[in-house]
Amino acid sequence: MTSKTSARGHLFIVAAPSGAGKTSLVKALIESTPSIEVAVSHTTRPKRPDEVDCVDYHFVTPEIFREMQNQDAFIESAQVFGNLYGTSREAVESIASRGHNIILEIDWQGAQQIRQRLPDSTHIFILPPSLEALRARLQGRGQDDPHIIHTRMDEAINEISHYQEFDYLIINDDFNIALRDLGRIVDGKAADLLLGAQQKRFQDLIAALLA
Repeated sequence: MTSKTSARGHLFIVAAPSGAGKTSLVKALIESTPSIEVAVSHTTRPKRPDEVDCVDYHFVTPEIFREMQNQDAFIESAQVFGNLYGTSREAVESIASRGHNIILEIDWQGAQQIRQRLPDSTHIFILPPSLEALRARLQGRGQDDPHIIHTRMDEAINEISHYQEFDYLIINDDFNIALRDLGRIVDGKAADLLLGAQQKRFQDLIAALLA
């Protein structure tokens, strides 16, 4: 895949309910597209066994996170499942100044903040093919207990309800197709994935997800 860059690069926002596959899609996109980079977020969430500090997230204490908030160091920040997440201005500026496009994995709350501050950014929402598939993916991780999975499923409905705030909609049923769609959006060749077109195409799926 190739992507268009400008002197400062372009900012792409990717959001999805937990378990919809956004992290895997973004990772695969970055591996295949040298001209786009992820801005690594800060979080107070405990590090999972397979995660690497400063690669997957900057894992910090709540005290450090709050101090960064007080210093206006984040372009967006939010509390999700009891943990704090935020994207630093420094991380985004570092990538943009090199002329590379930037991609952020954040939730709808952070996306709203960025939309207000950086209205030219492109916002992409990823949906699962069904709630059953979403639950199966969360259970397949083997990292969360049943209570957490139940909480995440409840929260997923709330997250999905914000899909209309985004520019593009991707259905992650087949991973390779979803990855290709994400690449087409970055390339500016995905008019068929714009929100209005996708709402008509997948109206039954969306209704079922929000039922």
